[in-house]
Amino acid sequence: METHKASLLILAAGMGSRYGALKQMDAFGPNGETIIDYSIYDAIQAGFTKIVFVIRSSFQDEFKERMEQRWLGKIEMNYVCQELDCIPAPFHVPADRTKPWGTGHAVWVAKDVIAEPFGVINADDYYGREALKSLYDFLISSSANESIYVVIAYLLKNTLSDFGKVNRGVCTVDEDGFLKFIKECKGISINDQNEIFYSEYDKVMQLSPDTPVSMNMWGFHPNYFQWAEDYFIKFLSDRIFEENAEFYIPELIQELMDRGELKVGVLKSPSKWFGVTYQEDKPMVQEAFRQMIASNYYPEQLN
Repeated sequence: METHKASLLILAAGMGSRYGALKQMDAFGPNGETIIDYSIYDAIQAGFTKIVFVIRSSFQDEFKERMEQRWLGKIEMNYVCQELDCIPAPFHVPADRTKPWGTGHAVWVAKDVIAEPFGVINADDYYGREALKSLYDFLISSSANESIYVVIAYLLKNTLSDFGKVNRGVCTVDEDGFLKFIKECKGISINDQNEIFYSEYDKVMQLSPDTPVSMNMWGFHPNYFQWAEDYFIKFLSDRIFEENAEFYIPELIQELMDRGELKVGVLKSPSKWFGVTYQEDKPMVQEAFRQMIASNYYPEQLN
């Protein structure tokens, strides 16, 4: 394994149901740049040598054309499709299944194109150059120890939307800086008193604004794929006929930690995160990029 090489896996297969469009291809910069474009620019600056996109076949041609117009020849790019029928044998997709299998599945489908340490990010989230540099540095310095992964954590108060509920991986960190517990909390929102809460089993649960949360920015080793396949097979055996059941990355990570197979370092990001969950989030993101260009953090033209 070449210790100086690392890939960045960008999860771009989402259909944007709450956003109402394919936000991974929506323009946020002055020359039609997507959030992905800024992430790729930052990834190159950080030292990543390969990008792998997880997309859907329904927009594969358009997506590939758009990415290669800007980035062809500047970094290696690979494309894999996340489809419902891409599951291990001998399973078959139930006829009434329409919902994707989840983030754990989205990473697993890249198993045939990644053989080196790799980072994972969402296409519609902006993580910041410093966060990507921290992720890259971890990956190239830790490749000999495949029992340690990393998650980049952000403060919950800096990851909320003013326009609706969000889902976050809430992290509990031990005194040595390792992840102790991660829980996927759904429907997190903030009220008029700036209290942050979500509902679970008909109970209202409150969260501290400074709670560290995962924004699905991970650092993995290639052994992730076998662990994910084993977990996914069990998931399908138990839950394949549950219409809305999904395989989430945090669930696999928690099981591996509980079994003592894995330790996960928590790196608190110095970068500002922002993303688009709803259409109403778009002007804020556009303004953020405008300000970063004005301050010369980004060039007017990325290439």
